[in-house]
Amino acid sequence: MRLLIDSNRFIDFCAGDPTVVDTFEQATLLVIPFVVLAEIRAGSVALKRGDVQVRVLNELLQQPGVRAAHSTDTTTYHYAVIYGRLRKAGTPIPTNDIWIAALAIEHSLLLYSRDAHFDRIPSIPRLG
Repeated sequence: MRLLIDSNRFIDFCAGDPTVVDTFEQATLLVIPFVVLAEIRAGSVALKRGDVQVRVLNELLQQPGVRAAHSTDTTTYHYAVIYGRLRKAGTPIPTNDIWIAALAIEHSLLLYSRDAHFDRIPSIPRLG
């Protein structure tokens, strides 16, 4: 299973949620979007335990089968299509999550997130 993770699942991993830890371990590829990297690092400034999460993030990124995903021109195309569809339907979602969705589509990855608003994008296979 090739996963693209959302911030909430990374936080669950840091908290030791056994289901999430097992899912991370079972993944053949674990991809962390640039937006999630930014959210975690920004959280380290604002949260008491943020420094622990950044340390876990850095350790995770050193593991085989784990990599970061950054935006490309193709990502911006997918972003624009998703944004347009959501806006036309009157069902917007947070901007960062549109970037995450665009990366999932671009790289044909299974999105691992607890956020139900991703259900508004039927073209993304998702693991809750």
